[in-house]
Order: sequence, then structure tokens, then C-alpha cells
Amino acid sequence: MSWSDRDKQVWQSIKSWKEGLYEYEANDLEHTYVKWLDYAFESIPQDVQEQFFQRLDGWLFHMHSLIQGSQMQNDARERILVTARAFNQDIETIEDLQYLTIDQLHYIAEQHAGRHRIYSLFQGGFTGTGGLVALGSDLPAMAVINLRSVQLIAITYGFDVQTPFEMMTALKVFHASTLPSRLRALAWEDLMEDLNKKDSNYFYDGSEQLTDYTWLEGPMKQAFKALAITMFKGKKWSGLPLVSIAVGAGANYQLSRKITDFAEKYYQYRYLRLKKNQ
Repeated sequence: MSWSDRDKQVWQSIKSWKEGLYEYEANDLEHTYVKWLDYAFESIPQDVQEQFFQRLDGWLFHMHSLIQGSQMQNDARERILVTARAFNQDIETIEDLQYLTIDQLHYIAEQHAGRHRIYSLFQGGFTGTGGLVALGSDLPAMAVINLRSVQLIAITYGFDVQTPFEMMTALKVFHASTLPSRLRALAWEDLMEDLNKKDSNYFYDGSEQLTDYTWLEGPMKQAFKALAITMFKGKKWSGLPLVSIAVGAGANYQLSRKITDFAEKYYQYRYLRLKKNQ
């Protein structure tokens, strides 16, 4: 199956985006933060760190499995297939989606990604009200929203996340997309290494470790967001803490946008690479 001119354009845009990952340079504030983080974790025994991150990985695996097996996700899979049949009535399975053009797939993926960015916006606005329940539910709610969006983008490009390889890959894509900018190029290389050495389209035989202390920068930013919300929640207009609502909504929307953009670049790369080799 040969590439179209549009395929070549998208491939070039992915290449340029990937170069941007490698060209990113951390600023002085980030360097200072990294040194502080390294120092903080040096004082924690290694076995305690390992137990903590193993449990965090287990929580992500469990949440990923629950989302994947939910009726809501099954309904979304069917909606993707129904939309795809509007372009090609012969579409029957998730794998058949790869017969669509990249623009058709982007249209379907953007429908779901855009919807989940809106979910994040509203979740952030709810968090911005400053209530204890709202603040406490923000991190797990954002994990659910964004894990689900990564799964749906994978499905849209014809990669069924119900297989072990694609399930693990979707988790690693989510993890990579939430890393600090200075670490995303290394995470991309790790994803490419998994692709290059895989012997099966079904089984996964790479490393199953996801999180370490470098990943905690994202959750810590969420904690700083919560602090900002708490500071501004007393400033109300017409009875609403508009500043804290705007902080929560804006931060959550930007996070979801970063995650969905990374995920779509990865799965577009997979789609084009597969199409080129057929």
C-alpha cells in the first residue's frame, strides 16, 4: 500500500515534531527543580521507592483495565466503527480502520480527543470551586479522562488495546505524554525500541515498569494548581470563584491537549510506518 502525497506531508510534520522533542533545552528553573528532586529522593531508601512506584504502576494498570472493559468504552469503539463506515462501508473490525486515509482517521480521532479535552475543561472548572471533594477527585478523574482518550486514539488508528502489546503500549504512550518536556524524547525512543524489537502483534515482552520519581513532576504540578485554586477561591464575583475556576479549567485543558497531541503523533507514526511496509 503506497503512501499518498498527504501521507508524506503528515510524515514530515511528525518528523519535525519529533525533532522538537530532541531540541528542547531545560531552563535554569527546571535544572534547579531536578537537583532538588534528586536530593529529596536520595534520602528515601531504595526499597521504599520501589514499593511505592510498583503500587503506582499497579494502580495505573488496574485503572487502564477497568476503562478498557467498561461498557462506555465498548460503546465508544462501536461509534468509531459506525463513523468509519460512513467513509468505507466495508469496515468490520478495528484493524480494518487502517484502510481509511490519514485525514479520515484524524477526523475521527479529533472528535474523541476534542470531547475529552472538554471533559477535562469541566473537570478543572469543578476543581476550581475549591471544595475538598473537588480537589481530591481531580487527579484520579484526570487520569481516567486522559487514559480513555489515549485508548480511543489507538483504536481509531486500528490498534486494538485489548491485546497485551497494545494495552501496554497505550499505557506507555500515556506515561510518555505526561512526562516533563525534557524527558519526552527519551520516552519516544523507548516506544520506538518496543516497536523495533516486537516479535508479535499480540504479546508484549518489553519492560513493564512505567513510573519513577521523574514522572512525579506532573502530579506535583497538579498539587501546585490545587494550591493556586485554594489561594484564589476566596475572590468571588457573583458568588463564584472565577479566578480559581479559570486556573483549574485552563490547566486541565492544556494537560489533556498535550496528552492527546502526543498520542495522535505516535499512532499516526505507527499507521504510516505500517502502511509503508505493506
